[in-house]
Amino acid sequence: MKKILGIDPGLSNTGWALIQSESNRLIFIATGTIVTTTKDPLSERLNKIYQSIMQIISEHNPKEFAIEDSFVNNNPLSSLKLGQARAASILAAGTNSIKVYEYAPRLIKKSVVGSGKADKTQIASMVKYLMPKAEMRNEHEADALAVSICHLNISSTNQRMNIL
Repeated sequence: MKKILGIDPGLSNTGWALIQSESNRLIFIATGTIVTTTKDPLSERLNKIYQSIMQIISEHNPKEFAIEDSFVNNNPLSSLKLGQARAASILAAGTNSIKVYEYAPRLIKKSVVGSGKADKTQIASMVKYLMPKAEMRNEHEADALAVSICHLNISSTNQRMNIL
């Protein structure tokens, strides 16, 4: 039995999802979105992400932490802000001695949907198909569930092949 916290990082909206695996079954536990506002100073926004994830970890005690890796987009400032939100999330895992696994967006899409070019609607549809009881209120939570599922798929394969 493995409990995984998946994170879809973002400075304005950080999606999180908790799932558990038992044998070959995916079990939905919870999802949520950490929302910050642009009017607040950057330090407060990052602290809110960090403190919120610390609270989630304290309440649910996940054993593994998976997060979407950064991608560099056309706006360097947006990439930098995404990196800072990722860092706040990763710091919460590190503070709790939880190993962090990072996955590229294309790998997450390919692992869950079968195509690295899948769009948000396809991701949400496949997550709902794989986990019918999952509650997703927005694309950030669907993406966080996809990160968790990707990690489970990859770690299970690696264990079968004795890679981990």
